Amino acid sequence: MTNHTCAGIIKAVKGLIIKNAYWDAPVLTHQTERIKAELNALGMDADIMRNGCFPAVTDGRAINSCEDYDFCVYLDKDKYASALLEKCGLRLFNRHSAIQLCDDKMQTYVALTNVGIRFPLTLPGTLCYTAGARVSESTLDGIENLLGYPVIIKACYGSRGSGVYKADDRDKLRKVAQKLIGVPHLFQKYVECGGKDLRVIVIGGKVLGCMERVGNGDFRANIGAGGSGRVYKADKELITLCEKCADVLGLDYCGVDVLVGENGYELCEVNSNAFFEEFERVTGINVAGEYARHIMRVMK
Repeated sequence: MTNHTCAGIIKAVKGLIIKNAYWDAPVLTHQTERIKAELNALGMDADIMRNGCFPAVTDGRAINSCEDYDFCVYLDKDKYASALLEKCGLRLFNRHSAIQLCDDKMQTYVALTNVGIRFPLTLPGTLCYTAGARVSESTLDGIENLLGYPVIIKACYGSRGSGVYKADDRDKLRKVAQKLIGVPHLFQKYVECGGKDLRVIVIGGKVLGCMERVGNGDFRANIGAGGSGRVYKADKELITLCEKCADVLGLDYCGVDVLVGENGYELCEVNSNAFFEEFERVTGINVAGEYARHIMRVMK
């Protein structure tokens, strides 16, 4: 039994698993229940709770309504609750800052700039706060000249392949750029990888395993977009890339998505709350168990 001492009293370490207040897809339910089961197997009690319970509030002080818990596995992207929970002294897995860097794709690329990690040429989308504004032709010229076609356009917030588009010509580029004009987005050079990419799980700064994802006739290979997985043996270069991403972003747990193009490995995205159901099935690796053991080591 994991425990800690407080004023001479031995108290069992207790965890909270927080999930989104509204979204309740089977893949999320599986994730929360698997983590809870593995924490329980190590002697750590854990409760699952929706974010709508208001786990922390503020009146100038951070007020913790979850004071019975020692740590939190935060499976949401609500930046306000995560920040307040940390203000209350709760250890989050992942930490607030790491979740925020991964939640915004452009922030991820900025954080990983100048640290020796290669990713496709990326242009930040120009943000617009003017109703009825149109994307300028000069902006489209700049995108074409720098990236060529196809162009990948991504909303900065989105998961499981949502908000990702491919433009094969000027007309499609204009339409997607106009669609995303009012939200944070980016433009990226297309990397030909045959509709395949790699999902690497990193826990506690070490690569746990790798799965190749193959798209179902789509340029995106996301499992949530219909892709399927198979085992892939990670080499030293891939391991180094993924572990560096986790280290720079400060992640306890993450899924690193890597493209394999003609120039070798190129980072696609880093997911702080990567789903592991398909990964466990394909690789036979107990991801939830390894995550629980990492949490136990940290909490000791």
